[in-house]
Amino acid sequence: MTANPPSLDDLRISESARRGRGLRLAGGLVVVIAAGAAIAVAGWRLTHPAAAVVRVEPVVERTGGNGDGPGTVLNASGYVTARRRATVSSKVTGKVREVFVEEGMAVREGQVLARLEDTTSRAYLAVSEAELAAARRNLAETEVRLREAGLTLKRTRSLVTDGISNEAELDAAQASVDAFAARLLAAREQVAVAEATVALRRTDLDDTTIRAPFSGVAISKDAQPGEMISPVSAGGGFTRTGICTVVDMKSLEIEVDVNESYIGRVSAGQKVEATLDAYPDWRIPAHVITMVPTADRQKATVLVRIGFEKLDPRILPDMGIKVAFLDDAVARQAAAKPRLFVARRAVRSDQGQDVIFVVRDGAVVRRVVRLGASEGELVEVLSGPAATDRVVVEGPADLADGRKVRVQ
Repeated sequence: MTANPPSLDDLRISESARRGRGLRLAGGLVVVIAAGAAIAVAGWRLTHPAAAVVRVEPVVERTGGNGDGPGTVLNASGYVTARRRATVSSKVTGKVREVFVEEGMAVREGQVLARLEDTTSRAYLAVSEAELAAARRNLAETEVRLREAGLTLKRTRSLVTDGISNEAELDAAQASVDAFAARLLAAREQVAVAEATVALRRTDLDDTTIRAPFSGVAISKDAQPGEMISPVSAGGGFTRTGICTVVDMKSLEIEVDVNESYIGRVSAGQKVEATLDAYPDWRIPAHVITMVPTADRQKATVLVRIGFEKLDPRILPDMGIKVAFLDDAVARQAAAKPRLFVARRAVRSDQGQDVIFVVRDGAVVRRVVRLGASEGELVEVLSGPAATDRVVVEGPADLADGRKVRVQ
């Protein structure tokens, strides 16, 4: 059997084959277009990253020197002291019943700090009040008796005038009036004495309540309920002499001993920069209040009192402190020159340089800075930002110059 010879019909593509091939070509084209779009989006994202969310803080501008320059004429050390400091005790000896204060508690002037046992004081007060009531009743009775004697005297005089009574009865009536008048004066004096006694007993009762002499902070608690307390040392070590110690934090100042050989460099009102041992990077502006007009012959020193320009909760009594006395002319020149500070967390390290990022027109600008002294959570920047700038304190680690940001 012989095969049929090839013909042109064998080369014709069927309708179904043509449709399948078209679909395959269209699908491939869609895939190519989608891949190209994805590549374009990825490339745009690489060249145009999304806006980063950041937190900013303003640059802080301050005035004042750093205390280490040529303006320092003398250095000294001392302690923070409180001009108003009191160990609060009672006026009477007694047993502590309640204590309402704890260490570190702020107290107001007149606030109740503790109470003593007051059973005996209340009993004495009750007796005195009873005596006062009896004296007042006696006074009222004497006043009645005196009015009665006065009426009797009036009638007796009328009878003597009419010749019915004699002079002896008149004299007796007059004597009775005088006697009751004297008793009335005595009764009034007894009432006054009884009232004074009641006031005294009330004072004794009030003395069992211990109050704060001024507003401040309790820095120690020296007695507990059940212990004996006395305004003087008594009973050996079993009697307390105070409930607590209160310090007026508004009266804090510095006391330093200056060698008498250098006291000529110190003057009242002189500018001072203080540095607490607890915060060595914090420069505290202060001034000389006065020099105590006497010297310690054993130490050859003169006590100098120094006041803070502005108090801060970090300054505590009895802290060690160092002070630098400044030359007035140099101090005024330094005070006139502003200093710029930024938050310490705003400073980043990049390729061995200290940098910060400043927000400008919705983007960040990288600034290389030169750092100075630190003051608490702030650090001085000697070059880089302007006083009106806002610096980034929180943001992504890959923050770069020119990146768009959104301030939180």
